[in-house]
Amino acid sequence: MAQKYIAIAGNMGSGKSSLVDFLCGHFGIRPFFEPNDANPFLELFYSDMKRWAFHSQMHFLTHKFRIHRELDSYEGTVLQDRTIYEDSEIFAFNLFRQGCMTKEEFRTYRDLYEVMVGAINPPDLLIYLHCPLATLKKRIAGRGRAMEKSVPDEYLKRLERYYRRWLAKYDRSPVLTISTAKMDYIEDFIHRHDLLQRISAHLSA
Repeated sequence: MAQKYIAIAGNMGSGKSSLVDFLCGHFGIRPFFEPNDANPFLELFYSDMKRWAFHSQMHFLTHKFRIHRELDSYEGTVLQDRTIYEDSEIFAFNLFRQGCMTKEEFRTYRDLYEVMVGAINPPDLLIYLHCPLATLKKRIAGRGRAMEKSVPDEYLKRLERYYRRWLAKYDRSPVLTISTAKMDYIEDFIHRHDLLQRISAHLSA
């Protein structure tokens, strides 16, 4: 594969990490995951969201920017699990709409975000994974992450609305939307062939 930057976006439980693992294994490319460094504000955030939302989101944003700078300088093809765009357009926006960030805090956050995205390269292809709520809930329950078990349905629905809102105006790169509810690219040859063909077509265009 020629040198490319592929990004995968989608709601919790939509299958991002699984697809990253599969594509990296198939094409022999390097994955870039979300920052592993512990966010020192996260525990504080969960105890008092309004007090610590801004601090927590600023920490996530700066660490995600470092990941983007690293993949920009990498000489081979890379694949990223969740972008900096989602940090702002989905998760920080959601906290602002919930009243956990003030207008001034969100404007300050957005100002920094806009400077950052102006300094990084956009993906050559953005793959958006769409999945219905029932399947999201089943997958989230199945992976057994303690912090995710109590996620309410309305939260997942709200994130999905914000993903659609963001993608409706996103113009930084081509977008390939894939429905993952019934796709089995691991076991089903037809699904796998269709998936790889669609991705290859976008990357060779």
